[in-house]
Amino acid sequence: MSLFSTKKSDEAPAAEPTIRPSAMTRVVLAGGLALMAVPVVEQIFGLDGQWIFEPESSIALAPLAMDGGDPYIRALMRTISASESNDPKPYSLLYGGERFQDFTYHPDQCIPIVAGPNLGDCTTAAGRYQFITTTWIEQARKYHPNPFGFWLWHEYSFAPEYQDKVVYAWLNDPQAWGGNLSQLLQEGEVSEVLYILSPTWTSLGYGIESNSMSDSLPQIYEEVLREELAQNANAQSTEAQPTDNQTVDVYQ
Repeated sequence: MSLFSTKKSDEAPAAEPTIRPSAMTRVVLAGGLALMAVPVVEQIFGLDGQWIFEPESSIALAPLAMDGGDPYIRALMRTISASESNDPKPYSLLYGGERFQDFTYHPDQCIPIVAGPNLGDCTTAAGRYQFITTTWIEQARKYHPNPFGFWLWHEYSFAPEYQDKVVYAWLNDPQAWGGNLSQLLQEGEVSEVLYILSPTWTSLGYGIESNSMSDSLPQIYEEVLREELAQNANAQSTEAQPTDNQTVDVYQ
């Protein structure tokens, strides 16, 4: 299942794309979830009329909002967002680069697609992982740790921490992916994991919407994993430190 969905906008048909200088350019080049995001780029047309992106700076590897968890899965989450949102503040990001302010719910704004075969359709992709509304609700029903409302009328906060927690629980569910992703990552099978996830996040290198980040994702993962493992080791070391009212037997 792909997170990306398009639908016709009867009220506001898509206008011709406007090309203007921007510190961040995002477009969808083919049908699929992926929100192409390359920081500080120059957007031009090649001779064949295709989009060309020339990155001028490194990717935006924002830390997660949630605390704790498996460092292998945490690194995977950040790697997914490197190709999906790639922004210093990814949690408030809408398709096209605009932002939303209210995290009470998924923003559910269907924004016209500006390029590719879905030109004229619109997408509700939002947040760090570019959830469309229907997929967010579907996965939040399974994994959201703190829904609000009552009985059958549950609502799901789209706050940054909950964006992370829903994706974290989803990636940790072996039944969702046909296996244990963390175990595969610990065995070094990063490319295999990206392949498994590519029908869902189609910018991961094996889907229909690879972008300028896709080929670098295994290396990005290794870089972020080193950071997450170091943070995890520091956290465990801090937890193991004795408090002032504890005594330590140095001969143990």
